[in-house]
Amino acid sequence: MPDIDQLRIKLFCDGADFSSLLTWSSDPRVKGFTTNPTLMRKAHVVDYEAFARQLIKVIPDRPLSFEVLADDPEAIEEQALAISSWGANVNVKIPVTNTWGAFTGPSLRRLAHAGVVLNVTALLTLEQVERVAACLDPSTPAIISVFAGRIADTGTDPLPVMRQAARILESLRNVELLWASPREILNIFQAEDAGCDIITLLPELLGKLNLINKDLEAFSLETVNMFYRDACAAGYQIEIRREAPALSA
Repeated sequence: MPDIDQLRIKLFCDGADFSSLLTWSSDPRVKGFTTNPTLMRKAHVVDYEAFARQLIKVIPDRPLSFEVLADDPEAIEEQALAISSWGANVNVKIPVTNTWGAFTGPSLRRLAHAGVVLNVTALLTLEQVERVAACLDPSTPAIISVFAGRIADTGTDPLPVMRQAARILESLRNVELLWASPREILNIFQAEDAGCDIITLLPELLGKLNLINKDLEAFSLETVNMFYRDACAAGYQIEIRREAPALSA
């Protein structure tokens, strides 16, 4: 298995804990950052815009994706223009549909033609990839985020989907395909193999990067030691009764 530095795919950190994001910004392997309202709520972010602006201030040299909060087309477009004005390195996340399932394509088209750098998010089907691709402006950079991890959660292999998505987008030179919601480090190599340009990783997964190519015998021994150490620390005991049968030779 190749080292991370040998891969073409870019690693983005996905999160909303400010100190964690700041820590990962010092790692040269991390090429960008994404977040969303759910992650921000879990991280107890109170002021959405203040958080975003502070993050832009401390990470001015790599792309940062922030999502609109609105649900109707006019408000989505107004918020997208506002978010885009926060910094030159900002991508505006627009969900592929609104909450009642209406395709956001007309807004995507208007925003892309206005030069807004988009990150179209929450895609799970190839039909959605095709519809979004048709709305983008070839001269404006964009990211299409396909939630491969959620596809896998349904029992469906995401690799064929992601490979076909990459083929659909290969003629759009300014559009990058993002493997979203990964579940394990293996997904990095799968995303690379599928032709994705970016994969987002939560800090917990980024913390496992140093396990790549780890010796499995050594990993096995570490696991055995972990179980033994935790059993001792917990003070667990098993009572040996006299009537227990002895092992035969």
